[in-house]
Amino acid sequence: MRYSKLFGKTTHGELKDSRFISHQLLTKGGFVRESTAGRYYFLPLGWRVHEKIRAIIKEEMDRVGGQEMITPLLHPISLWKETRRTESVGFELMTVKDRSDAQFVLGGTAEEMFVDLVRKFKISYRDLPFTVYQFSTKFRDELRARGGLLRVREFVMKDAYSFDRDASDFQQTYHTLAEAYHRIFRRLGLEAAQVEADNGYIGGEYCHEFIVESEVGESRYLESADGSYRAHEDVAKFRREPINPDEEIKPFQIIPQPEWVKTMEDNVKHYGLPASRFLKNVVYRNVQTGEIVIGTIRGDLEVNKIKLEHAVDAVGQLEEATDADLARIGTQRGWVHSWGHQGARYIGDLSLTTVRNFIGGQKEAETDSINVNYGRDFECEKLADIAMAQPGYLTEDGRQTLIEKRGIEVGNIFQLGYHYSARMEGAVFVDQDGKEKPLYMGCYGIGLGRTLAAIVEKYHDDRGICWPEAVAPFQVHLISLGGSDQKAEAVYRHLTDAGLSVLWDDRADSPGVKFADADLVGIPVRLVVSERNKGKLEWKRRDSRTAELLELDAVVERLRP
Repeated sequence: MRYSKLFGKTTHGELKDSRFISHQLLTKGGFVRESTAGRYYFLPLGWRVHEKIRAIIKEEMDRVGGQEMITPLLHPISLWKETRRTESVGFELMTVKDRSDAQFVLGGTAEEMFVDLVRKFKISYRDLPFTVYQFSTKFRDELRARGGLLRVREFVMKDAYSFDRDASDFQQTYHTLAEAYHRIFRRLGLEAAQVEADNGYIGGEYCHEFIVESEVGESRYLESADGSYRAHEDVAKFRREPINPDEEIKPFQIIPQPEWVKTMEDNVKHYGLPASRFLKNVVYRNVQTGEIVIGTIRGDLEVNKIKLEHAVDAVGQLEEATDADLARIGTQRGWVHSWGHQGARYIGDLSLTTVRNFIGGQKEAETDSINVNYGRDFECEKLADIAMAQPGYLTEDGRQTLIEKRGIEVGNIFQLGYHYSARMEGAVFVDQDGKEKPLYMGCYGIGLGRTLAAIVEKYHDDRGICWPEAVAPFQVHLISLGGSDQKAEAVYRHLTDAGLSVLWDDRADSPGVKFADADLVGIPVRLVVSERNKGKLEWKRRDSRTAELLELDAVVERLRP
């Protein structure tokens, strides 16, 4: 490719409102250009990288028996209503109507479509297991689309769906796909940690995210010191140490308390005791039902909304209660009780059993309660793990300390089980005994644009991108200097005839401009043709500061696989 003819060249200057280096470099390097917020054009350079990523994913999916296909982008909304996901998705569904006034969903994920397809066939146990996958555009109306390709509203995803007889057979499928993901990311030059995560609106009982460690990543996870345990903050578990196990249990009392004591900080200051000795209540409203849910927890811990949603079977449906919500149950901020508000559901954290003689729980204008003990003085509807894990806490077995890490989610794998087959009539197979049984499912996603951005976040320096060879848009960046175009033309033809991919900067610009652009674009090898090189080519790797002179045949030999 002659750079003079390339559509989409380098630009210079800082992008406003962009803190992500991948966004900066991909835009300035001529790889992508923003259309509207969260939607991007992939320019020729960017699309070459995108398609190399796609080819690696495809090779590994085919290697484990995956079968590529494609589904329509418009999903009949009736399918989403069938699974009740019109009420529970974690992003705003985008809908359209056709000329017949039929309503469709712009696909954000495709579980319903694949189940609908499979149930159109008479599936036998002999057909199982099988995995089908696609590369297709997804639409998610994200509230805050920012960060270039890391948070978008429209993107290409590889999504795969597996169908098995039961949970036992599925375990092998899940393991096989997880191993395929590790191979994919290693081939892309990424070390992706497999992290326990929350299924969210996808459904099912467990899942894992593949996260590339990065300071700019929005995924926060906790890891044991030896790396044997990794879990996203949404689901991470930890050990709750007893606070005062030897203290004698005392009689419940209502005592005077200044009205100014309302917050946890106020309590700590007034009583001179650590936050762990107090009860704390956090109030939410179910946006679907209007129900008030109160999470009651030890004062030094924070309520994890995701865990609380699972505890009350309201995934994606809880939001912070308003003053009007609090008034509806007869209270206000700073005065919420740990028991007794009519019409509210109380869910307690496991930490409520780790303290003797809590302070708090029945705050009034000039009084509060002390020596409050769970099980004797109050009980919640249920006790569950609803607390947010933090760095420094102990692992559940108490043997290691949790370490906080951040990273970019580049893929995920989900156990779906019977979540969809139980809701969609006819999603069955005929088993060996002749009886119809529901299909057991899993799904597996990789965002190609997000993965591309993660590669740039890892592989760059102060001059530009440093593409790994596996995904670089070209193998060679050829530069001709000072009247050497005729010689460069011969080199260009020789390299391309040898089957090598070459970007030739044939412009009449200064050496400084060409070298700066080559560093910004980040192709692994730079070759310079110049009269000063006495018939040889200057070879320099993008990730090296030193260059050497080589004969053309030696260059070809080095570049061949």
